Amino acid sequence: MADDTRTPTLLVTGGRVLDTGAGAYTGATRVLVEDGRVTAVGGDEVVAPPGAEELDAGGRTVMPGLVDAHVHVTAATADLSSQAEWSPAYVTAHAGRIMAGMLQRGFTSVRDVGGADHGLAAAVAEGLLPGPRLFFGGKALSQTGGHGDGRAPGRSAALDTSCSSGLARVVDGADAFRLAAREQLRTGAHHIKLMLSGGVASPTDRIDSTQSSDDEIRAVVEEATAQNRYVTGHAYTARSVKRALRLGVRGIEHGNLVDDECLDLFLEHGAFLVPTLVTYQHLASEGAAHGLPPGSVAKVATVLEAGLDALDRATRAGVDVVLGTDLLGGMHVHQSEEIAIRAQVQSAAQVLASATTTAARLLQREGEIGVLAPGALGDLLVVDGDPLADVTVLARPGESLRTVVQGGRVVHRAV
Repeated sequence: MADDTRTPTLLVTGGRVLDTGAGAYTGATRVLVEDGRVTAVGGDEVVAPPGAEELDAGGRTVMPGLVDAHVHVTAATADLSSQAEWSPAYVTAHAGRIMAGMLQRGFTSVRDVGGADHGLAAAVAEGLLPGPRLFFGGKALSQTGGHGDGRAPGRSAALDTSCSSGLARVVDGADAFRLAAREQLRTGAHHIKLMLSGGVASPTDRIDSTQSSDDEIRAVVEEATAQNRYVTGHAYTARSVKRALRLGVRGIEHGNLVDDECLDLFLEHGAFLVPTLVTYQHLASEGAAHGLPPGSVAKVATVLEAGLDALDRATRAGVDVVLGTDLLGGMHVHQSEEIAIRAQVQSAAQVLASATTTAARLLQREGEIGVLAPGALGDLLVVDGDPLADVTVLARPGESLRTVVQGGRVVHRAV
């Protein structure tokens, strides 16, 4: 019987290869992918070995697959507290549907910052579920009463010992944070996420609060560093961002309320900012319809207006900015709109880099994802139009995205 698991050799011809890091077309027209990795990029001198599959790009743009660095693939509803009571098998079924949609929108890699675990990552890697390459951190770590504590105000820990939400785990004290970080890293987590300020979806905290003590943060940073991994933090306010960066947190999720001192600290520490603008627009307009509790809906306005300005100032300051979306429930379908939102204040080249090469550096996969060059993973898109001239074509994947290739396999074709 033939081995159907063998990765085919694929030669893409007739395209215009886009270098998203350089923000320029390379002049190459062909990309060869063998055993899941790019082996050659060039012109007519790049030829297919016998038996290779050929894909004619028909003069279209050929570019690296996109990266979304802030997703929750298990978040099948905006009511995260109620989802904590769902069957794990039911959650996985929803996650499979959500990830398949991401792949069809051209996101060939995603970083899950709360919810996905080693089992889900393995299912995708082994082809049991279609989806983007999944860089997971397990459950985010939160203090009692923090952004990861899903209990209503009237439920006490004495009555409810399983107060963690489906996306986070509640722990208190430096030793408990350290142990929780070690447990996540033991499973192969690519990063650890900390809740460092209040949030929208959590029922009992204020947006402007700071969360997790200095000692708790230091303990997790020490453990991640020891494993050559890193810590990223959910933080909105300037106070929470500055404290995190000074304590060694490498990435900031959201950062809507940063000030100029924050931007200086990003540059000083070589840290990354991952804004998630599309989620606030849709939480405001349709969050309630997808299960977001009224108290959380009321918080959205606090961060909605500030997000685009923070992105603009961070970009002008030269901060490493990465694309993220943070959508929940039925709002996952709006993922690609983040590209159009960012195009209001960023150039096409800046948006493209944020979703490819800069994202790869954040994920510690530079040269492997977000680029089409020998040695890189064979993830690429064939796109109608010119994203370098008008990046918003990628915000309309149903119109512009012709083919998605992951690891040298065609995983989606436009009908």
